[in-house]
Amino acid sequence: MKKLLVLVGMLLFIPQAQAEQLPNVQLELRDYHVITIPQGTFIPVMNTQEISTQTCSEGYKVKFIATNDLYIHETDVVPKDTEFYGYIEKINAPVIGTNAAMKIKITKMIYSDGFEVPVQGYLYTSNNNVFGGGISEPSKYIGMAQRQQRVKRTTIQLRPSGERKMGTHTIIPSGSNEIIMLTAPAEITHTVTN
Repeated sequence: MKKLLVLVGMLLFIPQAQAEQLPNVQLELRDYHVITIPQGTFIPVMNTQEISTQTCSEGYKVKFIATNDLYIHETDVVPKDTEFYGYIEKINAPVIGTNAAMKIKITKMIYSDGFEVPVQGYLYTSNNNVFGGGISEPSKYIGMAQRQQRVKRTTIQLRPSGERKMGTHTIIPSGSNEIIMLTAPAEITHTVTN
């Protein structure tokens, strides 16, 4: 018991003695400014490989390259040739009546000097960021008689039936110009200078 009390006493007094011996050192931190790219910012990019619902699956990695510089307050926050990486988040296979669809999520950008910045965004479309998913072609057409008043004759006009063909696969070709839309603000603490 005596040894236990001596051990506890040593443990209580040794850290205080060591703390008194250490000098008070203040580190000078590097001064930097954070530039925020706001949510909803559009970034023009070019696709580097063909992306297809037929040959790719969910989780397939994709790469895009910025085609223009993006400036905020006279600072080039996204230089031309910055690489954007992401993956196919969701794929819907083609079915009768509907074409295939996919949604592509963007997760990071890498500057030309190798510095990596996490971002949150999607490859933008006006259809809630979904590529494809439209209605497939009609499988047959029905003829309807149309009486024309001026020439007093009847013509046959074709209208689509309610039946649809099997949907087709959706493809984003290599080299196509696309747009990335940020879904959350991106904090930029690093810029590339020439």
